[in-house]
Amino acid sequence: MASAADVPLRRTRAKTERGFAVAFAIMVALLAAAPFLFYPVFLMQALCFALFACAFNLLIGYVGLLSFGHALFFGWASYVAAYAAKGWGSTPELAIAAGTVTAALLGGIAGFIAIRRQGIYFAMITLALAQMMYFFALRAPFTGGEDGIQTVPVHRLFGLFDLSGEMRMYAFVLVIVLAAFLFIYRIINSPFGEVLQAIRENEQRAVSLGYKTERYKLLAFVLSATLSGLAGSLKALVLQFASLTDVHWTMSGQVVLMTLVGGLGTVFGPVAGAFLIVAMQNYLASFGEWVLVIQGAIFVFCVLAFRRGIVGEVASLLRLRL
Repeated sequence: MASAADVPLRRTRAKTERGFAVAFAIMVALLAAAPFLFYPVFLMQALCFALFACAFNLLIGYVGLLSFGHALFFGWASYVAAYAAKGWGSTPELAIAAGTVTAALLGGIAGFIAIRRQGIYFAMITLALAQMMYFFALRAPFTGGEDGIQTVPVHRLFGLFDLSGEMRMYAFVLVIVLAAFLFIYRIINSPFGEVLQAIRENEQRAVSLGYKTERYKLLAFVLSATLSGLAGSLKALVLQFASLTDVHWTMSGQVVLMTLVGGLGTVFGPVAGAFLIVAMQNYLASFGEWVLVIQGAIFVFCVLAFRRGIVGEVASLLRLRL
């Protein structure tokens, strides 16, 4: 029988679940209606980066590990998926699986090397590994060097369903991103996720309670890398190319910006941040390199005015965990 002390906790959890369900339903409704109002390719690009930001947020927001090398997983998954589709003639699901598995393997290797370090040392090791693989991508013959892999074909899904239409491709991407989003939410709100948050708050106390914190952090790192690879694989098929931009350190900086602007440690924050940044890149392209200055100004404004990010501040006002 539950004690009286458990009642407020259950009420808080029930309120959080209701808040998430309402917010998720609103997000699904908006995304379902969006292709009738906006360019579907822009929306698909934003969805891919939203998934990338959510994967990155899983690591920094809930474990407290800042990686400056997540472009490694996003970019190399993009390359492998693009090459599988174009060079091997793989169907979309196989190309995506190839890119995602590649990211998982790279995440396991990079995590094993970096996870024993903390703070700036961890961040710099991830950056060094990402830059090393960037120069490998520049020289590797199958990546196309500075030209990248272009005109990536999109074959029939499972050999049956045609994805050549923008609306069909949008529906395919939306289903995968929403499924991955719910998977991330489940991770966060599982006993495993609670251990990750305990490590973020006080790792030494988690160790004293008997948890093998390095194993938990390594698994979280691999999960984050895998989901980043899924995002990169989708992006390669959506935009039909993979380039050095995907593995450059600036891509790692972009995902940090998306996460911080949207709301670090919130579920919906990275989605909002990704849509905002991608929208700026698309609709302010006429300003040329001034877009970077505008992004920097918005970033400074958000840091000063919205300490918890856009979604974090809204959730705080509504007293919800979003």
